[in-house]
Amino acid sequence: MNKNISIIGAGFSGLSAACYLAKEGYSVTVYEKHHDIGGRARAISENGFVFDMGPSWYWMPDVFERFFNDFGKKVSDYYELVRLSPGYRIYFKDEAIDVPADLNELYALFEKHEKGSSGKLKKFLHEAEYKYNVGSQFMYKPGVHLSELLDARLISGVFKLDVFKSIRNHISKNFKNPKLIQLLEFPVLFLGALPENTPALYSLMNYADLVLGTWYPKGGMVKVPEAMKQLALELGVKFETGIDIKKINIKNNLADTLHAHQNYSGFDALISSADYHFTDKVLLPKSHQQYSESYWESRKMAPSSLLFYIGINKKLKGLLHHNLFFDEDFAQHANDIYKTPVWPARPLLYVSCTSQTDETVAPHGYENLTVLIPVAPGLKDSATIREKYFDLVIDRIEKRIGQKFKDNIVFQKSYGPGNFTSDYHSFKGNAYGLANTLMQTAHLKPAIKSKKVKNLFYTGQLTVPGPGVPPSLISGQLAAEQVKIYLNKK
Repeated sequence: MNKNISIIGAGFSGLSAACYLAKEGYSVTVYEKHHDIGGRARAISENGFVFDMGPSWYWMPDVFERFFNDFGKKVSDYYELVRLSPGYRIYFKDEAIDVPADLNELYALFEKHEKGSSGKLKKFLHEAEYKYNVGSQFMYKPGVHLSELLDARLISGVFKLDVFKSIRNHISKNFKNPKLIQLLEFPVLFLGALPENTPALYSLMNYADLVLGTWYPKGGMVKVPEAMKQLALELGVKFETGIDIKKINIKNNLADTLHAHQNYSGFDALISSADYHFTDKVLLPKSHQQYSESYWESRKMAPSSLLFYIGINKKLKGLLHHNLFFDEDFAQHANDIYKTPVWPARPLLYVSCTSQTDETVAPHGYENLTVLIPVAPGLKDSATIREKYFDLVIDRIEKRIGQKFKDNIVFQKSYGPGNFTSDYHSFKGNAYGLANTLMQTAHLKPAIKSKKVKNLFYTGQLTVPGPGVPPSLISGQLAAEQVKIYLNKK
């Protein structure tokens, strides 16, 4: 075949694209800015602690299994999965609720908080299963031709999919208890928009959460990109790390050369899994940029994040593997992200404590905490701000779990919007990509194929199918398929 493919970035989507193209017999080289692979899913390993830097929720296990199956492999060939039970804990102002993995226990939990709600939940999840099955298949469409929307199941089920209804209305129509509503709206936080602006189609995430379950790869989420790299190497993919691409040279409307500390050329097609905005507005010459700056400024972005990685020299009570602190006003925090973007005064928190499940990620008798605060993209970041929020989150967690540990902290590191910008060239320092609003779905996302550079393709969280780890795996596959179509036409 003797066709060479270059890929910028070794995150989930870049690794996925590399594997699919190598399987087809292409010669694939991946250029990664950092010295380790994984993109946002890299890990911090210091003083006996291991912290997942980014993604920590393993949902939609069927997508991961399907990926490895495509290469005659299984997930279990590379890493061990554990289903978490309970899936996670939610701290409200007056109580903590554990979300069970067992559906009968879940129905009983709903019934306890709202009489008659268990039956409604069964119906709600049955509808969500339909959306998941149809929506999952639609995620594998590249958004290239409008004819993709003519899928028979999509057309016949357009009203069952609730595309034109908000998830807020859909949930509140069925449930009245505010805690149950927050539990069901929680997965929408990953989609980057207010519940009232997110299509009810995304109740499919409730099916992913409550039915398919929350899982954990032993050793941390970093085990997934490590497995993908191992697979890629088995397929013959070459990796060049520590390569920060600064410019893409264009010749005859074709990407011709990558400029870093030296030049890289000789490829027939190029995939960028780097930040789409960065590739379009910085790496490409102005004559071949696809979107205007006003276009990018008009995009609705998912949040950024302020994270703290904390090592503690004792065991803690009151925490599970995943913990949501909904003990402050959700509406106010959402307003601080989406309506009048400011640093939140009383934020909601997510706390991961993987050492509750995995003894390999912290020294014996110690805990590792990752604390995440969702914040608006584009905010100014500073050491002073981080110090303020560090004190705030430690005080909040200590109060809620009824245990002091500030004096037991032996390791701490922060990571915020400024790091997302410097490490990943992330547009406005976002952590999750584009918000999944109706007007930023499928064909309305930035295109997977450049209209101005014939052999340039995009993958990742700013193009189809959207943000999140499973969509990123799919995005890499879609980009690879488009490259194959392009090369077969040459």
